[in-house]
Amino acid sequence: MASPLTSVRAWVDERFHLDEFKTLAQKKKVPIHRYSYWYFLGGMTLFLFGVQILTGALLLLYYRPGADEAFESVQLIMTQVQFGWLIRSVHSWSANLLVFMVFAHMFSVLFLKSYRKPRELTWVSGMLLLFLMLGFGFSGYLLPWNTLSYFATKVGTEIPAQIPIIGHPTLLFLRGGEEITGSTLTRLFGFHVAILPAIATLLIVVHVALIQYFGMSVPPRIETEWQANPAARREIRFFPNFVLRELMAWYVALGLLGALAALFPWSLGVKADPFGSAPAGIKPEWYFLFMFQTLKLIPAKILGMDGEMLGILAFGVIGAAALLLPFLDREKPFNTRHWISGFACVFLGYMVAMTVYGWVAK
Repeated sequence: MASPLTSVRAWVDERFHLDEFKTLAQKKKVPIHRYSYWYFLGGMTLFLFGVQILTGALLLLYYRPGADEAFESVQLIMTQVQFGWLIRSVHSWSANLLVFMVFAHMFSVLFLKSYRKPRELTWVSGMLLLFLMLGFGFSGYLLPWNTLSYFATKVGTEIPAQIPIIGHPTLLFLRGGEEITGSTLTRLFGFHVAILPAIATLLIVVHVALIQYFGMSVPPRIETEWQANPAARREIRFFPNFVLRELMAWYVALGLLGALAALFPWSLGVKADPFGSAPAGIKPEWYFLFMFQTLKLIPAKILGMDGEMLGILAFGVIGAAALLLPFLDREKPFNTRHWISGFACVFLGYMVAMTVYGWVAK
């Protein structure tokens, strides 16, 4: 007589044909070469996003999105809810690690030329996810309703207001009015827990489906070496070989998150006072700091035009160029193209330098 578990498995398999998915997973191969470790970044990003969903759902059980209640509800989570401080710290640290991992994944794909035909849409969906992760960071920053988040959001929403024509409507859209109020908090809360997660989930499904359909990209230099020496080509099965290796990377990430959350718990600060003065030297989160510091250093006027507006437009052009990179870099052979990688190295160095400078600057 079959066991209950075997019967349930047979019932499910009869309707959904799970063996077909198992066979497909076992047939899928992952190329092995000296750059294969970069393949783990995508899975790490997905894992951290899952941590965000899980911890965010737990925080939602107690959080109240109102100007009179938000700070107190977070305080309740951190002081009275069992392990609430740990869940909030894990949520905050994983958010920062998620943004870092998305940037690392993006630059690794760029340097390995993995955006080449036929993977253009894979790159575009990945870049849209990067923009969404930045949106998560911005929309979630105000939710504790403390002094730092209040005034940082005020400064952040004033930046796009410098753009001609659409600037002021954008400010009104983000704030829900002229000033940062409870309406701003509930609006950003809606973006953070409903709109952005829905869009991100859809894009992740599309992104993963495209990766599964086109397979793992091999850098042009490795392709050339394999064409010259077919015997050098190596592959491993996606399931279970690569999946088990990915799981080990997830364990490392989970251990790092636990250590950071326990040793450096995320502080709450002081409740926001809209009538108070902004703290001295207020700065945004590190992933916006290079842009913030750049805009601070740009002269007020450049050739008679507003310098801050030109800086915002320049970052917008860079973002649009990054999004459309596969359609801009069409020349072959790719392994002889160095200017795009060179520009990416310069821009990455600039991001790091300006972030460090913004962090230490008064």
